[in-house]
Amino acid sequence: MKIKRVAIVGGGTAGWLAANHLGVELSRDPDIQITVIESKDIPVIGVGEGTVPQIKTTLKKFGISEIDLLSSCDATFKQGIKFANWMSTEKYGADHFYYHPFSSPYPSGFDVTNYWLNNKSSFEFSKLSEIYLVAELNRSPKQKSSPPYMGMVDYAYHFNAAKFSDLLARNAREKFSVRHIVETITQVLCHEDGYIKGFVYESGNEEEFDFFIDCSGFSALLIGNTLGVPFLDKSTRILTDTALALQEPTAESDEIQPYTLATAHKAGWVWDIPLTTRRGVGFVYSSKHMSESEAVDSFSTYVGRDLQNANLRRVPMKIGYRESFWEKNCAALGLAQGFVEPLEATSILVTDFSAQLLARSFPKTKDDIAAVSAYCNRVASYTWDRVIDFVQFHYFISDRRDSMFWRDNTETTMISDVLKERLDMWKIAPPKKTDFFSAFDIFGVENYLFVLYGMDYPTRPGVLGANEESRAKELVRDVQDKSLQMGNSLLSHRVWLSELKRALASR
Repeated sequence: MKIKRVAIVGGGTAGWLAANHLGVELSRDPDIQITVIESKDIPVIGVGEGTVPQIKTTLKKFGISEIDLLSSCDATFKQGIKFANWMSTEKYGADHFYYHPFSSPYPSGFDVTNYWLNNKSSFEFSKLSEIYLVAELNRSPKQKSSPPYMGMVDYAYHFNAAKFSDLLARNAREKFSVRHIVETITQVLCHEDGYIKGFVYESGNEEEFDFFIDCSGFSALLIGNTLGVPFLDKSTRILTDTALALQEPTAESDEIQPYTLATAHKAGWVWDIPLTTRRGVGFVYSSKHMSESEAVDSFSTYVGRDLQNANLRRVPMKIGYRESFWEKNCAALGLAQGFVEPLEATSILVTDFSAQLLARSFPKTKDDIAAVSAYCNRVASYTWDRVIDFVQFHYFISDRRDSMFWRDNTETTMISDVLKERLDMWKIAPPKKTDFFSAFDIFGVENYLFVLYGMDYPTRPGVLGANEESRAKELVRDVQDKSLQMGNSLLSHRVWLSELKRALASR
């Protein structure tokens, strides 16, 4: 039986990313009809406002212009993440921070890590990135003349998640003829063999499809409730389980930071994401280590005003992923597939990765499903395990011991065998590309290097040869000179975006 009718249950970022990826890959077949089913009764969580540079490749693939993204989604540029207070204040001071930037720590492709290990008292590892001063001075990564999706340094975006979903929806409907209906599903119908058949809607209508994509969020209507695929709970590895989200208005005269600020506190961390008209701020914490009233008090201190009566949005976080993301004729994406807390913007990244994997592996017939789903499930499980490693690793290597939360994270939580092996190896020698032998390690050596040495991981320095030292010293100086030059020459982030807005208004 040929698969012709594809249903995506749920919109939001996950549903419309899936619709666009499938639209790109399947549009050559006129027999295939993609339908997105959204319920007016189920709100979109909509707090995923940070991305990584891979999103630019995805948007170009969809045919979405960068100008449309910037002008319709309150978008700003993100050059990386600035981590504040993730280390002991007694040893590193109250103002310690480091960057995990979207750039390489290998100037001109040369590995200067050993040079840094032998000279780390001289400069921070983050300064191996050209973005250091560009970010610190709140500069735009782009010149006025920069081509779409290109800049002087690499970047991603912050955006209004609801407006981003709307942009994806409009693109899917207009470019790929995706059908969009607003219906509430009251019953899921199945065939005798357990494959999903279709739905009964609240309106009384019934509809059948051949393949189903579950983007119904944490409720997991199809993959969990209907097909019974177990959820693998990883909350013993990542202890944060709750977020309080807030939107803070900003003035047009306020500077816009070109990074996500991630500030640690005694039971978690705070995200601070600047858009053009507001900041999205979220207080992430472990409810086992901090009560909600304590969290609100601490959040109030961070924001600088009393939030006891504020309209805080409480988001419970279910850490883990489905045992298989593809079961029979149903695949799950987004929160229905899995979730790891917002550190490092993993939610949209994994959703985008999984949606592309599904679209490129999409079965033509029912008989194809067993083979392609088995492969995709192995890929997804490996990817989730390594993403959990990367997020947990930020907590695990901290030297903070000022609360039970940090002591539990660094002394009692278990880590995977893969992460343990890597951390043991990295005490002897720094990470290298061959430590990451799978294409599905979506965080690789460069990501780990910035976090490891931003947090002063105790790698044994190697012998530093005279030629190596001379070459490394020259390259580090070149990077820092270029960073200073760009910091002095690029427009401020706010000015660049304001001038774009004025230019579009004058058209």
